[in-house]
Amino acid sequence: MSNAEETLDPDDWAFTREMAHQMVDDAVRHISEVRDRPVWKEMPESARAHFSTPAPVGPTPLYAVYDELRENLLPYSMGNIHPRFWGWYMGSSNFTGAMGDFIAAIDGSNLGGGNTAAAAVDTQVVNWFKEMMGFPESASGTLTSGGSMANLVALTVARNAMAGVDVRAEGIMGMPQPLRFYASDQVHNCHQKALETLGLGAKSLTQVSSDKQGRMDIAALEHAIAEDRAAGIKPACVIGTAGTVDSGALDDLTAIAALCKREGIWFHVDGCIGAVVRIAPKHRHLVDGIELADSIALDPHKWLHTPFEAGCAIVRDAKRHIETFEMHGTYLQMQTRGLMAGDFLADYGLQLSRGFKALKIWMSLKENGVEKLGRLIDQNIDQARYLEGQVRASAPLELVAPVALNIVCFRYANGITDEAKLKTLNTEIMLRLQESGVAVASDTTVAEKHCLRVAINNHRTVRQDLDLLLAEVLKVGATVEEENFGPAQ
Repeated sequence: MSNAEETLDPDDWAFTREMAHQMVDDAVRHISEVRDRPVWKEMPESARAHFSTPAPVGPTPLYAVYDELRENLLPYSMGNIHPRFWGWYMGSSNFTGAMGDFIAAIDGSNLGGGNTAAAAVDTQVVNWFKEMMGFPESASGTLTSGGSMANLVALTVARNAMAGVDVRAEGIMGMPQPLRFYASDQVHNCHQKALETLGLGAKSLTQVSSDKQGRMDIAALEHAIAEDRAAGIKPACVIGTAGTVDSGALDDLTAIAALCKREGIWFHVDGCIGAVVRIAPKHRHLVDGIELADSIALDPHKWLHTPFEAGCAIVRDAKRHIETFEMHGTYLQMQTRGLMAGDFLADYGLQLSRGFKALKIWMSLKENGVEKLGRLIDQNIDQARYLEGQVRASAPLELVAPVALNIVCFRYANGITDEAKLKTLNTEIMLRLQESGVAVASDTTVAEKHCLRVAINNHRTVRQDLDLLLAEVLKVGATVEEENFGPAQ
């Protein structure tokens, strides 16, 4: 038996270099020609079969591994980098950010902590987000996997700050009063999941009614807080939403901030959709008051187009933030010199092992600048206003919700009033649009009305794409209407 030692480094670096160049060439072609492809297409069984085989026991040459992916992965991606992808709320990535991910992997640093350049980049990116949001230099923050984790981090700090006891030592059973969190009835479901994870339970979240614009009703919020105080429940945190998932509605953050200050309540903003509107020169006023929050969750992989995944939690009180998560074993002793000197980034969140996601954000921000990224946000909001106008001008179409930001909710109605029929009709329109590869919209239900939902946070979209969408909706809608309900009367 051979005693030769092995490595994962290639035997032939020259061949590896050739393969790497091929991959980059294909990547450039994949993105530069994105408009020529369908937005999405169904994966055939022949391709799906490649991803149901047993784990490989022996080696496969790199060229064969790559050929398999080139044939069976890239043609069947989600499609969110395509200019006519407006489903859910995805972001459309950017090439420089993708290169940043590659360089980060080559660097290989674990961003749990350490006296490294990678840690300095991570810290700088968080500081940039603090600056963009109008937070003081003394605030803290951490990069996360996305908005759900960013909200969880912030709500954990809020819980511990408002618990009335050292909850890390005593647990939630030691709290002298139950805590209550408040958000509008349009809030993202990650908040309920976060409160369940924190041991507070779904009942700790009061969903306050929203007005016709989809914004939290401040009078109803005040009433809920007063009722809870009278019942011996401690109002702990109000979650303001800067861009609701269904329609993009924006809570009155300034009014909520004033209420929270008056009542002594933590003010958190879920800004995963709209927080970065603060850098948009034409529309930054839409998120006035966000700079007054105690904490903010935002998502660079949405409207800043960072390749997945990237989120960020920012906390005004750095002391409370680090007290919530700081913990060191004997195997992680901090030093004033050497590799373990300086800030330990894992002390600001739940992850010890952390990828170098900061680099892809850093590179894109450095290349483009905050001003350009802000203009692209303005551009998408203007496109949403344009689409709204086109929907209003088309008799068969119906606008379902006010357009507050960059999400347009509408449906093909053509005089039909039966809600069940409208849901059947518009669901089929959505599916046929997706299956045709022409465009991807998603669907939702607003004020008990099922509709198509177009979220325009795509830096590749132009107005002609939106014109094409509406033309297809009208064409497919007429076809589906006749198939299901007979010729229009």
